[in-house]
Amino acid sequence: MEKRYPSDLTDAEWELVKGDLETDFSKGGRPPTHLKRALLNAIFYLLRTGCQWRFLPQEYPPWQAVYTQMRRWEEKGCVERVYAKIYTQGRKAAGKAERATIGIVDSQSTKTTEKGVSRGSMRIRR
Repeated sequence: MEKRYPSDLTDAEWELVKGDLETDFSKGGRPPTHLKRALLNAIFYLLRTGCQWRFLPQEYPPWQAVYTQMRRWEEKGCVERVYAKIYTQGRKAAGKAERATIGIVDSQSTKTTEKGVSRGSMRIRR
């Protein structure tokens, strides 16, 4: 498959994740009409550009098919597996450990309410 957009998967990236995108036909149903790679490329395009579903370029499968498949993959945990694999490979390529060893949260990145919570209202229930 030729690469059309910067968000499209390279051949190496596709080889890495294609096994995690399961399609189960044991319960019946018709075979897919769109390639998994095209569907995943469409999802990455949407995530990268932030466009609306209905404005998905015509080179990709119809937005309804992309959305439906994304929801199925999400429900089966495929999205998390693909993300974890890509994340791990990216860290390895950068010469880092597979997982981050430290995390930092500062006051600018945590949201609070204007009122806050009074100390008396925080009680541990047993």
